[in-house]
Amino acid sequence: LVFFAMLIGILSGSSPPTIAANSVSSKQRQTLMHDGIERSYVIRVPHGIMESKTPVPLVFVLHGGGGNADNAERITGFTEKAEKEGFIVAYPEGTSRFKGKLRTWNAGHCCGYAMRNRVNDVDFIRALIDEISETHPIDRNRIYATGMSNGGMMTHRLGIELSDRFAAIAPVVATVFGDESEPQAPVSAVMLNGMLDKSVPYRGGPTGGRFPRAWDGMPAKPASEQANFWANANECMDIPHREIKERHILTHYRCPAGKAVKLYLIKDNGHAWPGGQQGSRMGDKPSYALIGTDVIWTFFEAHPK
Repeated sequence: LVFFAMLIGILSGSSPPTIAANSVSSKQRQTLMHDGIERSYVIRVPHGIMESKTPVPLVFVLHGGGGNADNAERITGFTEKAEKEGFIVAYPEGTSRFKGKLRTWNAGHCCGYAMRNRVNDVDFIRALIDEISETHPIDRNRIYATGMSNGGMMTHRLGIELSDRFAAIAPVVATVFGDESEPQAPVSAVMLNGMLDKSVPYRGGPTGGRFPRAWDGMPAKPASEQANFWANANECMDIPHREIKERHILTHYRCPAGKAVKLYLIKDNGHAWPGGQQGSRMGDKPSYALIGTDVIWTFFEAHPK
């Protein structure tokens, strides 16, 4: 489906961005045994954080269906943002039956191997939060998640099922399906969707793409339903405010103090990370109407638990 437009670095052969050796910790794919499966992730720690021991935010960035940590890092540019702003970023990886290729997340109705095998990705991320927090100076009130496509759907699920852990989430070109349970605690949310996206249509309905068997057939809800869901979860006022800009539409709600819900509909963006790098030669080119990573970090920074 859809989400395998994110075969990004795998199909394109693209390499991760070059990071200065003295700016962040060298990349090392680490592993964690969970439910009898060896899970993997990459963590980036700006130099000086471990020495100072001052608690800092932790951001999880989830790759899209078929992706991995390398292309999530390359597409989003979150490692550079972490170095500039002084937070730790982790790129966890989904599961696959192809020896590490075509990794997916179990977001409920999507995708692929993880969905069909009911992989407990929520508990994996819970365990990963604990592991990273034990070995790094993490501010437990500033833990965040973002992700693209299948990773964005998984981000919704993390916000719902780990609402006690995450302060805010940022699903990108993702969706909800209408049967989600209500989170036990409020979680601020900012969502970014492309109005040219044919893989996860912002108006909802059947998803597109080349791999229809990668999901279970449940149609996507309109992008606005994502915002409505989180507005209800955060006890925001029912009627949102809309700002129509030249290249995007911003919908935001009036929420209780400390919480926020925002939805960006980007007029010239398809199934791509806004302001990021193109996923693959076959993938949609991202819009530069706004820089998604900047928007997301600004939102995260303003919304601790």
